[in-house]
Amino acid sequence: MRITTLVFLFLGFGLTQCLEKKTPADLIIKGGTIYTVEAGNPTVEAVAVSGDTIVYAGNMAGLSQYQDEQTKVIDLAGKTMTPGFIEGHGHFMGLGYAELNLDLMNVTSYEEMVEKVKEAVAKAQPGQWIIGRGWHQDKWTKKPEKQIKGFQTHHLLSAASPNNPVFLSHASGHAGFANAKAMQLAGVNQLSVEQLGKNLGEGGEILLDELGNPTGLFNERAQSLITQHIPDDTPETYERALELAMAACLRNGITSFHDAGVSRESIELFRKFKAAGKLNTRLYVMLTGFNSELLYEWFRKGPEVDPDNLLTIRAIKLNCDGALGSRGAWLLEPYSDRPEFSGMPTLSMDTVLKISREGLKYGFQVCSHAIGDRANREILDRYEIAFSENPAATNHRYRIEHAQHLHPDDIPRFGKLGVIPAMQAIHLSSDRPWAIERLGEKRIKEGAYMWQSLLKSGAVIVNGTDVPVEPINPIASFFASVTRQTLKGEPEGGYEPAEKMTRGQALRSYTLDAAYGAFEENSKGSIKPGKLADFVVFNKDLMTVPDTEILSTEVSMTILGGKILYEKK
Repeated sequence: MRITTLVFLFLGFGLTQCLEKKTPADLIIKGGTIYTVEAGNPTVEAVAVSGDTIVYAGNMAGLSQYQDEQTKVIDLAGKTMTPGFIEGHGHFMGLGYAELNLDLMNVTSYEEMVEKVKEAVAKAQPGQWIIGRGWHQDKWTKKPEKQIKGFQTHHLLSAASPNNPVFLSHASGHAGFANAKAMQLAGVNQLSVEQLGKNLGEGGEILLDELGNPTGLFNERAQSLITQHIPDDTPETYERALELAMAACLRNGITSFHDAGVSRESIELFRKFKAAGKLNTRLYVMLTGFNSELLYEWFRKGPEVDPDNLLTIRAIKLNCDGALGSRGAWLLEPYSDRPEFSGMPTLSMDTVLKISREGLKYGFQVCSHAIGDRANREILDRYEIAFSENPAATNHRYRIEHAQHLHPDDIPRFGKLGVIPAMQAIHLSSDRPWAIERLGEKRIKEGAYMWQSLLKSGAVIVNGTDVPVEPINPIASFFASVTRQTLKGEPEGGYEPAEKMTRGQALRSYTLDAAYGAFEENSKGSIKPGKLADFVVFNKDLMTVPDTEILSTEVSMTILGGKILYEKK
């Protein structure tokens, strides 16, 4: 009897050992600090990956069963790894085109911008359009001699390019600057402006000088008067822009991207690249609200959640006001530096309510652009009506994109309603020094870039850059999140320091909380068995280095689905 028992015990022990034996992993990563963004297991010593999925995240002692002679091993050599970063609000094709067209992000004066145009004209064919983006008049160190309502006039630009039409988009994308040739082609002149303004309706403005002549500045919808005359890109250019966008994401540790406002043509291009195995950034697509035909086509067929986790289409982007830089953000009270003007809505609030209802009905997330405090309040009001009419729709995760300037009374509403503020911390670094001129001290201190107050309301913040409005670099946005300083490190203690994020909050906003903002927290955003093997490796520890060293931190490696797609040489 005793021998039989021992035999069964031995067999049982062997069976247990066999059952516990794991299949060797394809990839093991160890040798550095690994932040998981998992509350119960915040750091681990090693990660094992099979295919595109994490199978182990833990200490070194448990790693041996996942390794054999075929397993690839990455030694971090003391570097730091986190989940792959998720760009929570950007414009994917805009990122690609920013690398193709004239980059004006770093110009420091109107004259410097004109010089860049001159250089482009010298290389261009006669009559060829010169296209650029990135200028921002409030970031110039030298102001133009003549300004109309805070903006330069076209004359210097027109003299530099008399025969080539020029259109230069503001960094925000909410205004554009044209030369005389471009306005001539568009039929914009002193006699036509009044009629053109009537045709535009609400949501657009052509800036005029004291004599009623167009200055060259086109605000919001008025830009279309010029842009409709710019020739379409070739298919080759379109594909090249996509390739450049993916490469830029990988260089910057971005493995997923929330694309805010996508056209039918872009969706077709994304599908083409996915079918060819060339799509190497995970895209979460918001359909552009500018195309109602596209929206209702998708309402009829429903959301498309990709089982391959590369191209999901289940959200809608509504553009509801403008930008602070162009004074298009819709405010409750007038601008401090333009007291006769409070900005403007760029979409009817009746439309916002209608689409909010339709989103709940058909299973689409609604993401509304709102920068000004009035735009935010009006959208929260419409969301609240839609939610109250559909109490069963509890997991809507509707978003407000930017949520930059809020009335204090509206801050708690985000958490209460479950509305996600998709904010770009880098905007504080770029905008705060001059935003106080637009809003005044009281509005800035009570309602601008209110990250900690929103988090305390129970809201989930999604971080990002709004690229190409700002560079795609998430390290700069992380720095802004935790310091509330400009990229020059000013002021010493940060603007409104009580609203800083902790480093843990900032990391979550770029990983797990960003995944939540796209209904994807169960598949990405943290390092946990069963989730996608998307990682970014940094040469420094973002969670512990002094504030002064954050901006010098670099991406060493980007891993998507267990494959190394970028490695800094």
